[in-house]
Amino acid sequence: MAKILVSDEISREGLDILSQAVEVTYEPQISPSELIEVIPQYDALLVRSRTKVTAEVIAAGKRLQAVGRAGVGVDNIDLVAATEAGVLVINSPEGNTASAAEHTLALMFSLSRQIPAADQSMKAGEWKRSHFMGSELFNKTLGVIGLGKIGSRVAQAAQAIGMKVIVHDPLISSERAAKLNMTCVTLDELWQRADYITIHTPKTRETSNLINETVLSKVKPGVRIINTARGGIIDEAALAQAITDGRVAGAALDVYGAEPPAGSPLLALGGKVVLTPHLGASTVEAQYNVAIDLAEQLTELLTGGMARSPVNLPSMRPDLLKALGKYFWLAEAAGAMAGGLADGTVKEVELISCGHLAQQDTTPLTVAALRGVFSGKVEAVTYVNAHLVARHHGIVVRESKLEESQQYPSEFQVVVTTDVETATISATVLPHDEPIVTSINDYPINLTPARHMLFTSHRDQPGMVAKVAGSLGRYDINISTMSVGRRGVRQDAVMVMTLDDPLPAALVAELADEKGIHRARYVCLDQMSWGGVHA
Repeated sequence: MAKILVSDEISREGLDILSQAVEVTYEPQISPSELIEVIPQYDALLVRSRTKVTAEVIAAGKRLQAVGRAGVGVDNIDLVAATEAGVLVINSPEGNTASAAEHTLALMFSLSRQIPAADQSMKAGEWKRSHFMGSELFNKTLGVIGLGKIGSRVAQAAQAIGMKVIVHDPLISSERAAKLNMTCVTLDELWQRADYITIHTPKTRETSNLINETVLSKVKPGVRIINTARGGIIDEAALAQAITDGRVAGAALDVYGAEPPAGSPLLALGGKVVLTPHLGASTVEAQYNVAIDLAEQLTELLTGGMARSPVNLPSMRPDLLKALGKYFWLAEAAGAMAGGLADGTVKEVELISCGHLAQQDTTPLTVAALRGVFSGKVEAVTYVNAHLVARHHGIVVRESKLEESQQYPSEFQVVVTTDVETATISATVLPHDEPIVTSINDYPINLTPARHMLFTSHRDQPGMVAKVAGSLGRYDINISTMSVGRRGVRQDAVMVMTLDDPLPAALVAELADEKGIHRARYVCLDQMSWGGVHA
């Protein structure tokens, strides 16, 4: 049974789901040194924001297949180290969306009406109405940096109370923003126009210290700034100085460059700032949602399925995978076949999508095909590191699209080119959801991939099938199905027998030496994790 370590606090419901399928160790207060010591025992690690999944942790996790982050941000996980090690990082992007958006709004209201300071004053026995003059949000301009799920929710709520919304997001088109009654602007425009600025972007090299001394010298006088995204996006010292100087009217932060933010100059600004201890996802509902979502994903992954929300797996969005359906694992099978049939050192792998399939994003099919090509050849190849493996081996990876297909409305080819020859596998998924291989090196065939397959190329002549079957019988190997492809009578042909048992190398060599057989190859799909082939 797979083993998972939970090193941060999650809800009991999430632990219960995990425990039904895998062995769970719950150590929410484990230290960094203890984590490195015990991680070699585990197949997966589940964290929140407390645990730092460093390169050292990844390297120590010899069995580690996945790291799950209960929440959205993964800046506490070394993604480069995880990717290079073939460790899948998954998160829970939906579970705390409402919670984080609502906390952003709560901070914005609190900042505008000085609610925390007024509350403290009242509890001190004071009645200072004139001291707590507020500012209306109505008809003010809100600048939203990052229009993802949380940013979109905040923007729509702001519109509902009469705010004008401008957005900066390099992935959002002006047309889409216009449909949402928002305006796309450059960052410089946003600094100059916004009365309120709210940040909803991950911390990256580009966004680190995004709001700094230079930016704060450009902002509209009296602006108020809210950050519930990630610490380190705002230079806290520069922000504190801008508030002290009166350029910035106030700020509300839930995240900090260092947590807890001991010594931050913001702590000394009193009622001009509203500070909360990273509470964006701290609601009963959010903690339940992210725990359940991540537990379900890790359970699915560790029992042979796919995660819905991979972070370091490019273009593997759940909706995209669902649209591709069985083409995904069929591409992996085709890659394994092409890689197994071609002699020599692999130089190039190309995925050619045709017909309706060419109109979709087929990047996941390329990833799957690469993993298939490398399975059995490269140790620990995964969907995560397949492109890295290709790059490290100097293999060129290509993706082509053809609007017209030869035989089926949608089909693809996996072409593996070595320093000796080229092997091509064509495949499609039939309307009744049956995945089939339609040709092998231009020999037409009708083949459903299976776990154990024997490929032969030979002269099409009487007795050939019996010769191969006889050899299999002597080794007590049972034949499940047989498919033959040929271009003409008594010309060269290919034959594929799907088998119930693995083939010993001695039998494959024996078949290759048989008169009339040009080549014999055994392709095993045991390393494929998607479970799509017949047992």
